Amino acid sequence: MKVPNFIVLILLFYLKICSASLNLYLNSQEVQRLLGVSAEIYYIRDDQVNFKALNYSILVPPLVNDLQFTWENTGRQKISYSLGAEASNTKAIPKSYFNISSTGYVPSSTQTFIVNFPCTGLLGEEVQITIFLNISYPNMTKNFLKFSRRKLCLNEENENFVKNSMPQFTNSSTIFYIAVCCALILVCVLAVLMVKNYLKEKKAAGGTGGPSMTTTTFLAGLPRNSANASSYGSFRRMPSYSLLDDRSKDLQERIAELKIQRCRVRLNNIVLEGTFGRVYQGSYTTEEGTEETVIIKTVADHASQVQISLLLQEGMSMYSLKHKNILSILRVSIEDNSTPYLLYPFNDIKNLKIFLQKCKVSSEGVHHTLTTQEVVHMALQIIKGMQYLHKKHLLHKDLAARNCLVDDKLYVQVADNALSRDLFPSDYHCLGDNENRPVKWLALESLLHKTFTPASDVWSFGVLLWELTTLAQQPYIEIDPFEIAAYLKDGYRLAQPINCPDELFAVMAYCWAMTAEERPTFTQLHVCLQEFFAQLTKYV
Repeated sequence: MKVPNFIVLILLFYLKICSASLNLYLNSQEVQRLLGVSAEIYYIRDDQVNFKALNYSILVPPLVNDLQFTWENTGRQKISYSLGAEASNTKAIPKSYFNISSTGYVPSSTQTFIVNFPCTGLLGEEVQITIFLNISYPNMTKNFLKFSRRKLCLNEENENFVKNSMPQFTNSSTIFYIAVCCALILVCVLAVLMVKNYLKEKKAAGGTGGPSMTTTTFLAGLPRNSANASSYGSFRRMPSYSLLDDRSKDLQERIAELKIQRCRVRLNNIVLEGTFGRVYQGSYTTEEGTEETVIIKTVADHASQVQISLLLQEGMSMYSLKHKNILSILRVSIEDNSTPYLLYPFNDIKNLKIFLQKCKVSSEGVHHTLTTQEVVHMALQIIKGMQYLHKKHLLHKDLAARNCLVDDKLYVQVADNALSRDLFPSDYHCLGDNENRPVKWLALESLLHKTFTPASDVWSFGVLLWELTTLAQQPYIEIDPFEIAAYLKDGYRLAQPINCPDELFAVMAYCWAMTAEERPTFTQLHVCLQEFFAQLTKYV
């Protein structure tokens, strides 16, 4: 007997409303908090498990001690669950806590449950956290789910350092009253200054019998490049483009300390050459009469005065620094009517970007890549160099493979960016502001507001780490430089390189968090990568 169509439809409708459908995901606020990207990550959507998202292990920052999951049962059939969690090191994280019961039913409305895993502060290391979720539901392709998270725990000393270095936020009402008080104080100060200036001009006019020719500007007391002023004001900026500013005297004094006679310098062969910049391998005679091999940066005879000034300023930016992973200037030879020579130590080193590009094809024509262990080892050396720079309150502002040097044993040094614009012109772009900048290496706030902090150096390190894993491919090669800022604001980032481990790419993504406060410090990066390096060496 044939069943009428309307009965079939009724049965289907009844089955639909009585069935269940499960969704489990990280909402956009949680993804923004962990990864700095405005998006949602679904683990289960309409009963379908996203295994790619499930197998991705997210790195949790040190100051984040909980995870939030959003879920819902959109049908009428109940779905039971059981929940649990464990940590790989119970001394660092002894126990995890849930704000819901360990067993129960998935809610029929959209709700968020929290997993809390506070660190004890006794150990400083990366802890693997595994969250277990068992779903009793026949429509699921997989009922037992595991979520892996990597939590960075710091010991109490480092944790206090991180907390103290983070900006402290208050509630909105407090901020409002503080702003009102500051505004009133500013008005009073300006009023006093105006009255004082008026009386001074009046007195001057009365004494001379005519109008005063002296004017006062209130902008004179403001620092230069005030747009860059921030809570990191104690960090030393790179010099400006002119030798005629307030720092010229300091720069000239430094040059005088390192100055040697031109006759003691000998140029041998050209290592790199641009439109006006040149890098030589040469030598110079020391005070003891011995000859020392050096790298020499200089410019051609047709270089402009601005280019010469820029070479000196950027070359002297790492003056007097002493660290095994920093290449500091050694000597300067500058004489009237001749181009300056900047001398650096030479230990059979070569430019890191060119070295990586040559790794793509060996002498036999066979494709060759560095091992993950070698990449992490080089990254750790760069981190140590940047830790030293930041300890000296110095920002790099142009951290990239082109501004690092490496020898045959993969010993890496961070160098200044003198001549980089000329030697690597495709890495720099002018966005209509008459300034060549490394647009595709800059943090979002540096692009939009020209604001540089230690966190913006961390962003650049993330791009440098991407360069190491891709053998110096050009980042964002398909994106127009003028569109980079909008591209980053929309949450897009560099793609995971081929053969790059998830753990390493997670570190890169961690460096590219949208706001500076959410990015790790170089100290935290060192802890994370050192642990990963230790794991790699166990299998070698």
